[in-house]
Amino acid sequence: MRKFLVIQTASIGDVILSTSLLEELHYNFPQEKIDMLVKKGNESLFDEHPFIGEKYIWDKEKKKKYRNLFKLIKKVRKTNYEYVININRFFSSGLITALSNSKIKIGFKKNPLSRFFDQKIEHLISHHSFIHEIERNYQLIANICEDSTADVLPPKLYPNKKAIQRIDSLNITETYYTISPSSLWKTKEFHTKGWIEFLNAAPKDCTIFLLGGKSDDYLCKEIKNGLIDKKCIILAGELSLLASAQLMKNAKMNFTNDSAPLHLCSSVNAPITSIFCSTVPAFGFTPLSRDSKIVQTNKNLSCRPCGLHGYNKCPKKHFLCSKTIDINQLIDRL
Repeated sequence: MRKFLVIQTASIGDVILSTSLLEELHYNFPQEKIDMLVKKGNESLFDEHPFIGEKYIWDKEKKKKYRNLFKLIKKVRKTNYEYVININRFFSSGLITALSNSKIKIGFKKNPLSRFFDQKIEHLISHHSFIHEIERNYQLIANICEDSTADVLPPKLYPNKKAIQRIDSLNITETYYTISPSSLWKTKEFHTKGWIEFLNAAPKDCTIFLLGGKSDDYLCKEIKNGLIDKKCIILAGELSLLASAQLMKNAKMNFTNDSAPLHLCSSVNAPITSIFCSTVPAFGFTPLSRDSKIVQTNKNLSCRPCGLHGYNKCPKKHFLCSKTIDINQLIDRL
């Protein structure tokens, strides 16, 4: 029996996108063991997952970060995996892969330790030509998945019973929308006044749910305080990732930035409107739900994109990539 370990220790959005690769592996090897290695905080995405076996969790707490890393490597080595597939491009994941004691080690050439991999794949991102990140990830398993699904599979998550019950407990009977207004990178966020102006155009007989983590509570409150005669409920920090996905699944529409909630929507085929500010769709992190639309500025800005991830502040100090977006594009999606 083959044993697979897939490593993705990056952010939530990257881990969600990696689930497409997991689906492809499972499609080709339905009876095989597939384990997952993620950083602490992202393991809940795989709670009660139907075909994921063991979950390795790397606790990156500063004082014990490297002690925990080597404990993890020791544990991985004991399993004697046939395949270790490293989606991540950082040194730490490369070290896990290089020391994994697996028969075949696969990863991207950009990883600093890729010289110790058996198979090394190019990972190319350009704002001039479009390749979805999922397609880039697929290249890692092209040589071992002979029976392809032909199409690029969207990411897929499986909200568990606890997540479903949590959303059922909200007793939602009316039409509702979810808004995920924040991002890890501030220049990826649609500006606050824009969210307020847009949401004030929403129907009065609907409910607006503001989503995010605990740290997003202040932003959500600022948006809610700017709304006039709207039923708005802040759920930032109150839902698990799987519960958030379950809520998005049955929303009339979900509005996100170019950030993790975008991929949560794709993972349950939820309708989505995604706003791209400092980043561009050509980077390959676009939504894959059947009902999806990208909203961005119509201005030809020489400074956009300003980087792959964005910044905490606009380098030009004008943030035109966000402020010149026509909110009628969002209103049309209501």
